Amino acid sequence: MDFYVQYKYLIIPVVTWFCIQLFKVIWDLVATKKFNFKRIMGAGGMPSSHSAVVMVLTTMVGKAYGIESPIFAMSLVFSAVVMYDAAGVRRAAGKQAKMLNKIAETPGLTGLQMQEKLVEVLGHTPMQVIVGATIGVIVGLIF
Repeated sequence: MDFYVQYKYLIIPVVTWFCIQLFKVIWDLVATKKFNFKRIMGAGGMPSSHSAVVMVLTTMVGKAYGIESPIFAMSLVFSAVVMYDAAGVRRAAGKQAKMLNKIAETPGLTGLQMQEKLVEVLGHTPMQVIVGATIGVIVGLIF
């Protein structure tokens, strides 16, 4: 029990991340009837595990130190940056990767030979970020 208490700010976010990624693997298995182990480490999809992890940590910090504490403010700002990046920058990079893959696949258009396709699922829709953040807040309030 001492180990859990001492490391709960690490254990709970990691377990939350793992559970969400495992959910994505199972969901993908049900939807496609194919086991895709890459989903356990992959980015993107519903819900956003990045958002859940940062918000579970932020919620736990807020409960322990108060929402007026500097550590809560730092955690909240960090969470906002991560979630903005997930729904903004990484999502845009995924859209660009999808377009570049289409261009590269068009015969005779570029003359480029790609060794492998670019990863297209990098970011999240705003809804995926909101659901992930909500899960994080709920888990943070429970633990």
